[in-house]
Amino acid sequence: MEKKRRKVPEINSSSTADIAFLLLIFFLLTTSMGTDRGIARRLPPPTAHGTRPESQKVTERNVLRLEVGPDGGLRCNAEDIALSQLRRRVKQFVANPDDDERLPEKLPVDVPFFGRMAVTQNHVVILRCDRNTTYGQYIAVQNELVGAYGELRDEVARARWGKDYRALSPEEQEAVRLIYPQRISEYASGEKGGAR
Repeated sequence: MEKKRRKVPEINSSSTADIAFLLLIFFLLTTSMGTDRGIARRLPPPTAHGTRPESQKVTERNVLRLEVGPDGGLRCNAEDIALSQLRRRVKQFVANPDDDERLPEKLPVDVPFFGRMAVTQNHVVILRCDRNTTYGQYIAVQNELVGAYGELRDEVARARWGKDYRALSPEEQEAVRLIYPQRISEYASGEKGGAR
C-alpha cells in the first residue's frame, strides 16, 4: 500500500510586511542620529554688490601668524612649534598678561559687569594653510585655537562668577567676549587673507 504524503501546513505571512514596517518605524523613532556640528565662526557681514570690504590696518605687534605646511608642520611667527605648544602660545598672545610691548597692545574698554579694563581688542590670529594640508591637521589646529580662547574665557568667568563660560547668561557671555574677542583670519596659500 502506498503511503500518503502529508501536507505541511503553510504559515500565513500576510501580516509580515506590516510587522516589518512597524519595527522600522519603531527603530527610526527611538534611534538618535549623529549630527556634525561643524566649526562655529561668525562670518563678516555681507557687503553691497560691487563693493569691497573695508581694509583694517593692524600693527605688527597685534598679529600672530600661524602657518600649516603640506606635511602638517606648524610655524608660529616664523618659528617651528609642535601642535601641543600652540594653545599656550595663543593664550599668551591674546591675554598679554604682563603688557609686553612685543605682544598686542592693551586698550581701555568699558566692559559690563567688570568696569573699565585694558584688553587686547585689536589682536588678530592669522592662520594660513597650504592647499595640501590635510583636513585632520586643519581641524587639530582649529581645536587648539578655539581651546585657547575657551580656556581664557573660562578663567575670567570663574574668577568673576565662579562658573564656566558656557554656564553664564547671554549678557555675561557677551561681556567676557568683549574681554577676549575671537579674531581669527584664515586663508589658503595663494589667497590673500582678510580678518573674519
